[in-house]
Amino acid sequence: MSKGAAAEWRSFWLLPFAAALGYSTSVIHVYSMGPFIEPLQQAFGWSRGQISFGLTIASFISAIFCVPVGILVDRIGPRRVGLIGVLLMSGAFALLGTMTGTTANWVALWVIVALGTLWVQATVWTSAVASRFEASRGLAFAITLSGAALSAAVAPVLAAWLIGGYGWRTAFVAMGGIWAALVFPFLLLCFRGAHDGGASQHATTTSPVKVLKGVTLSQGLRSPTLYKLLLASGLFSFTAIGAVVHFVPILTDSGATPLAAAGVAALVGVFSIFGRLGTGFLLDRFPGHIVGALAFMLPIVSALLLLFDGANPLSQAVAAAALGLTVGSEVDVIAFLAAKHFGLRSFGALYGALVMALSLGTAFGPLAAGTVFDRFDSYAPFLMLAIVLMGVSATALFSLGLAPETAETAARSP
Repeated sequence: MSKGAAAEWRSFWLLPFAAALGYSTSVIHVYSMGPFIEPLQQAFGWSRGQISFGLTIASFISAIFCVPVGILVDRIGPRRVGLIGVLLMSGAFALLGTMTGTTANWVALWVIVALGTLWVQATVWTSAVASRFEASRGLAFAITLSGAALSAAVAPVLAAWLIGGYGWRTAFVAMGGIWAALVFPFLLLCFRGAHDGGASQHATTTSPVKVLKGVTLSQGLRSPTLYKLLLASGLFSFTAIGAVVHFVPILTDSGATPLAAAGVAALVGVFSIFGRLGTGFLLDRFPGHIVGALAFMLPIVSALLLLFDGANPLSQAVAAAALGLTVGSEVDVIAFLAAKHFGLRSFGALYGALVMALSLGTAFGPLAAGTVFDRFDSYAPFLMLAIVLMGVSATALFSLGLAPETAETAARSP
C-alpha cells in the first residue's frame, strides 16, 4: 500500500464501513423480495408479474430523480441526505406489511418506497467516499458498495425465516425496524464526506474542505463515455437484478423447498462480498474497462447453468456464486470508471445519471422476468435474453479504453 493510500485509511478508515451500512438500506426491498413472492401470491392471488410491478414502480420513480438527488448531494453534502434517507427507507419498507391487496394500495406503498430509495441511492455513499479516498479509491468503493452484498446475503434468509415464523406482514415490519436500529446510529457517528465540511468525526487529522476537481456537468453530458456507461449500467441491472429477484422462484420451480432456495440465493450475497473486494483490489491495479468487461460476463455463466442444468443443486450453487461475484462488482466498476473519467467536480450529478440507468434496469428487469414466466410458464426465455444483453454490456465497458489522466488532476473551466 502506498503512503498516500495508508494516510487515507489512517484518517478515514471507518467511513467506507459506515457508507456500506447506509448503502445496504437502499436494496433491502430488492434482495428480500424473492421469499415474499409466493406468500403474496397465496394471500392475494396475484401473478408474479403483478408482484414484481412493485419494484418497477419504486425503481422507475427513483430513476427519474437520480440526477436531482445527485445535484442535491453536490450542494449540501451526503451526510444530511443519507441520515434522512435511512429513516425514510426503513419506514417505507416496514409499511409494506400494511398492504390490503388492492391495486391502489399496492401502488401507493411502492411509491412511498420509491421516495425512500431516492435518499439512499449509491450516489450518496460513493460521493462521500470518493471525496476522502483517491490513492485507494477502488478498495474504498468496494467496501462501501459491499453494503449491497450484506443485504443480498442477509435479507433473503432473514425474510424467509421471519415469514416462516411470524408471517409476511410481520416480516416486512421487522426487517425495516432492524435495519434502522442497526444502521442509523453508526451513520450518525461515522459518516461525513469532504462535501460536508470539517473533519470526519472518526478522522485522526483535521481536513479542510476540498476543492473538488474534474469536468463540469455540461462537459460530462457531451461525453460519449457517459452514454457507454449508461448503456452498460442499464442492461446489466435489467438482466442481473431480474435474475436476483426471481432467483428463489427459479429454484423452487426446479423442485427446491422455499427455505433451501433462499439458502442458495443467499450465496449471491456471500459471493458478492468477494466480488466487491476482489474487484476493488483489481481496479486499483489494472485498467478499469478490462476489469469491468470481464466482471460483466459472469452472469452469462449463471444463465447457462440455470438453463441447461437448473435442477442440479451444485449448478444452482455455482450459478448463485457467479451471479454474486458480478452483482458484487457492477456498481463498483461504474462508480470507479465515472470518477476516473469525469473527476469529482460534478460526480454527484453525473453518477446520478448512471444510477438512473441502473434504477431503470432494476425497474423493468424483475417485471420482465415475472411477465415472461406468466406468459411462458418458464424463465428460460428471460435467461436467454440475459446472455445476449450481458454480452452487449461487457462490450460497451471494454470500448471505453483508458481514462484520461487529466480528469482528476486539473479543474476544467466552465
